[in-house]
Amino acid sequence: QVQLVESGGGLVQAGGSLRLSCAASERTFNSYNMAWFRRAPGKEREFAAAISRSGGTTDYADPLKGRFTISRDNSKNTVYLQMNSLEPEETAVYYCAADRAVMSRVASSYVYWGRGTQVTVSS
Repeated sequence: QVQLVESGGGLVQAGGSLRLSCAASERTFNSYNMAWFRRAPGKEREFAAAISRSGGTTDYADPLKGRFTISRDNSKNTVYLQMNSLEPEETAVYYCAADRAVMSRVASSYVYWGRGTQVTVSS
């Protein structure tokens, strides 16, 4: 059982930046593909970014390319999401997810989930 704990959310003005972290309990963290998803108020959960076990491959939702960066530090069992030029419509709860088998844009592909961290972008 992998436990994931997100942190780093908060209130930021439009155009600002935040760095989210997701710490995993699992010692074999480098066996898991990791991803970030988000759920805005009244909307469905959507894919943000994913990273392979080694960190050598990344994937981003098209609107986030060039502004968001996913990375991981396997020595610290942590995955990060650097978010720049944030927009008010990106206000959401951000979740990290983990799975051994797949690196996917599909939420149902991931077995383990954190509880999320709130990001609020003011205009």
